[in-house]
Amino acid sequence: MSSEYIISEPTSMDKEILQHAVHEQFKPDHILRFPDASQIHFNEVQKLRLEYKNILRIDHLWDFSSLSKLELNNNAIEKIQGLDHLINLTWLNLSFNQIEKIEGLECVQKLEVLNLSNNKISVIENMDTLENLTHFFISNNLIGQLDNVLYLRKFKNLAAFNLFGNPFLNEGDYRFFIAAYFPKLMFLDSRILDQKTVKYEYTQKMRLEELELHQADEARQRHEAELKLHRDAFVEFLNGSSLFRTMFKDDPKAQTLHCAPGMDSLIQRYLLSSWFPNPCLCTQLFERGLAEHKRRETEVKSFFSCQEKAVTDCQEKASQMLAKFNHEHKEASLFLKIDHCNGEINRLCKNLMTLEFQLVSEMEEKIKTFESRISDMVRHFSEIMQIVAAKILQTVARDARKEDLPDDVIMLFEDRDAVIDALATAHNNHLLKINDRETQLTTGISAWKEALIKGIRDEELKRNRMNISDIHRYVDNLREQLEELI
Repeated sequence: MSSEYIISEPTSMDKEILQHAVHEQFKPDHILRFPDASQIHFNEVQKLRLEYKNILRIDHLWDFSSLSKLELNNNAIEKIQGLDHLINLTWLNLSFNQIEKIEGLECVQKLEVLNLSNNKISVIENMDTLENLTHFFISNNLIGQLDNVLYLRKFKNLAAFNLFGNPFLNEGDYRFFIAAYFPKLMFLDSRILDQKTVKYEYTQKMRLEELELHQADEARQRHEAELKLHRDAFVEFLNGSSLFRTMFKDDPKAQTLHCAPGMDSLIQRYLLSSWFPNPCLCTQLFERGLAEHKRRETEVKSFFSCQEKAVTDCQEKASQMLAKFNHEHKEASLFLKIDHCNGEINRLCKNLMTLEFQLVSEMEEKIKTFESRISDMVRHFSEIMQIVAAKILQTVARDARKEDLPDDVIMLFEDRDAVIDALATAHNNHLLKINDRETQLTTGISAWKEALIKGIRDEELKRNRMNISDIHRYVDNLREQLEELI
């Protein structure tokens, strides 16, 4: 290695360093053909070695679109970045740097070999797009949890990885753990992994624990999805007798009733008795709420589908205009006069603007229609909710049903003023709770509608402004090209 290749002082990755690295890698016959490094096209370079250059930041690699192998080991790099244009990269060596976090790998989807050894990384993460990964090296880092290695199970082609030199090694021999969870792995820490060394019981235990965790996670996800559906439909905790039971659970006078002699057992009997308000009304509201939510969801999907089709049709028409203009301009630019070219550009701008304004008008009509339909749905659901809520209030507010009450409860009501006062106060609290739940449902669905329409209008305005800006930018570029011909 030549002395000029080694750079002791911290440096930035600029065009000069890249040209020197590329020129140094070319064979003698290429050097004869390209004595000047500036004649070498970066987009044709497939391998690039930039190790031992004390580079601080990855940069200026946007022209290396054909690069397949990149060596950046033994530098001073602190962050993985600047790789967005290396779409053909299959080999990346970033070992012996100062990297603390795995990131910036979203665009190198063809990567097969990734070396991050001898850095300061504490978590294996942000590698989801590397589906072709076969070799991964992360030895001598700061990985503290052995379970974090399970993140690598998503890479079905992974054949080898190095883990030695990380803090989790203190947990004991991890070969059994790795072999149990990575049955297709061939090499671990640069040694052949003999699957026969894995004890059968240990493997079965690991897989059983994993299955249990997976099942528990699926159950949790199903439960969360169900709760989310209920919240989106604004009917959470309305299935069954939840509303009635929470009225007693949150009742500030409940303690007074429970303290009365023999009252605690009577309350429990009351909650289980046929007198306790029939949950069918809440269930009716719950099921109707889910059905109305499904209708609203279908309407929203239908709107976005129509919106996408309208935008796509507009884009196709604009593309046809541009293609036609470019074809005519290319064929006739040498023969047309400058004034005629200016006229053509102005006409193109006008046509594109007209097309955009037509799309805006069409989308405004679609949004108005959509808002009207959604408003009708919300109003219809609110009316149903108010009817059912009124029935629930009538059930709870009914005064005399003594013929359905046990004799000992009637005696308590007639003879104990304290209990009667507590019941009267609790009764009012229960009515208030039902009213609050009705208000919560009404305001919630109205707020959802307003936020939905506002979001749609904001996105449409943003799209329109971007399109107009793009049209002006494109036309300005055409005029600049025309001026260069003068």
